[in-house]
Amino acid sequence: MTQLTLEVRNKDGAVLSSVSGMGCAEMAYISEYAEGDSVAVKLSETDVYLMLQFDDAMGEEFVFMKEPELAFSVPFGEKRIPYSPKAFYGDKHVLKARLATDAEIAMYKNLACNRYDQHGEPGCYPHAHANVETRGESCFAAKNAINGNCCNLSHGAWPYESWGINMQDDAEITIEFGRTVVIDRMVLVTRADFPHDNYWQEVSFTFSDGSTLVRKLEKSVAPHDIPLPEKKNVTWIKLGQLIKDPDDPSPFPALTQWEVYGTETK
Repeated sequence: MTQLTLEVRNKDGAVLSSVSGMGCAEMAYISEYAEGDSVAVKLSETDVYLMLQFDDAMGEEFVFMKEPELAFSVPFGEKRIPYSPKAFYGDKHVLKARLATDAEIAMYKNLACNRYDQHGEPGCYPHAHANVETRGESCFAAKNAINGNCCNLSHGAWPYESWGINMQDDAEITIEFGRTVVIDRMVLVTRADFPHDNYWQEVSFTFSDGSTLVRKLEKSVAPHDIPLPEKKNVTWIKLGQLIKDPDDPSPFPALTQWEVYGTETK
């Protein structure tokens, strides 16, 4: 069985607290975080499905680990803006990591959700990245589009974080799954802070199998349900060719959430 280790580290990498277990580890960290601290999970094996909780205010997440370690920087300052003010706050924190059960692995679910996603190549999936993020600000980062939060009636700090395209017509965002998954449906929650926001009349999806799908969207607060013509086996999906309404004076369309539904291949 996979050995799991949870750690809290300071800015110099020194381990402040550590807990290990076979298949499961849980830590109560009784201290306030300091700037530069990080939380981490280490695994004795890779290609592992985990239920991961780096903060009790954020809850558990189903993730796929391709690397033997994942370190998550505790957010401070501008980096805190897209997170709940309850997250990583105070002097009592519960961290958990356990192997996902067979039922959790096999169930039909949103395969795109990962509230612990971050910039770079963390080896933890799903993972979102884009060719642009508005002014490089955390509240407009690509990872916000897969954090499970669908509040779309405003913009900026949590709970209205989103993926912002900095008014670029060539903006693209990609979700990587880190393994092959079987999908049959997607949901787009576009930001709807009207009249501040514009919206996309048409978007295009490119799949890792080489196929494409073009869909018309409406100016709407409601989620856009996008069933696929047939099931697809994919490792990644790209959303691009975002065509905004040319008659709307706002230059600010944005994406609040992108959900992708399906199952594992095994």
